[in-house]
Amino acid sequence: MDRSGSPTLEQVAALAGVSRATVSRVVNGSPKVLPQTVAAVERAIGELGYVPNRAARALVTRKTDSIAIVVPEPDSRVFSDPFFAGILRGVSRTLAPTSSQLVLLIEPAEADDQRLLRYLRGGHVDGAIIVSHHGRDNVLQELTQLPLPIVFSARPIGVEVPVASVDVDNVAGARTAVEHLLSIGRRKLGTITGPLDMTAGLDRLTGYQDVMKEAKLPEAVAFGDFTADGGEQAAIRLLDEHPDLDGLFVASDLMATAALRVLSQRGRRVPDEVAVVGFDDSVLATTTTPRLTTVRQPVEKLGARLAEILLAKIGGATLTSPEIYGTELIVRDSA
Repeated sequence: MDRSGSPTLEQVAALAGVSRATVSRVVNGSPKVLPQTVAAVERAIGELGYVPNRAARALVTRKTDSIAIVVPEPDSRVFSDPFFAGILRGVSRTLAPTSSQLVLLIEPAEADDQRLLRYLRGGHVDGAIIVSHHGRDNVLQELTQLPLPIVFSARPIGVEVPVASVDVDNVAGARTAVEHLLSIGRRKLGTITGPLDMTAGLDRLTGYQDVMKEAKLPEAVAFGDFTADGGEQAAIRLLDEHPDLDGLFVASDLMATAALRVLSQRGRRVPDEVAVVGFDDSVLATTTTPRLTTVRQPVEKLGARLAEILLAKIGGATLTSPEIYGTELIVRDSA
């Protein structure tokens, strides 16, 4: 035992009948140890309740067994939007069988970007997943230049160098939503966008605009921010400017729930007078009245894949290509 009463590396070695160096190699995950020796050491660790010194291990392996999820959003949005919970579930599921632990870094848009960059440069984590990033300032460019494995949850706006990213085809998903509204006879279609300094906001607006141009129909656009408050204010503006709307594509379920409330307050029946389609297929979609027709994106799968790619990059892989997943229209009661 050491001074704290905790088992030591030497005691594990003695019980397992091996050298201290062999125990160290097993603890640090070296592949150069016979399976039967690994089993003996692990049995000794279990019997003694030995806990490796992570700080000492990091000095040897140059790894912290920690990865960061960086979310450049206010905490109020992170903890209210089901999208983030889905990403975290997917990442956690992938990390569960590994020794890596998760560090959540919430960085509001008004925060000091240099503080974040200093932390990531400081050797505190082995890699980082950047989620819900905005094309602001130079922080995205600086993130791509860090000597640290990084993967993005969507292609970063304004970044010229190839980077690893995972996303859905937001343009195609939005097209599916708007085409569905046209297929059920709606012709006065509006949209509530996400932030236009984000890939998802831009691409979902592009999908709406492409279909409207092909159908030779006028556009009706209100700009939102992927929050319930932003969705509510955008819905109010849109209905004030276009009171005859009979269809509405909203770029997130959270904003769509707010739009449904505004329509109800104005006495506009959904879907009889105004059909509404959201985007995400989050848990919110089945709790609204009426239940929300929406575009499903596989959020947990995206989170899992982000973690898989990051672990591969930490292991030495040079992955820089984007991966794009498909979406699916889920038809319920609102359209």
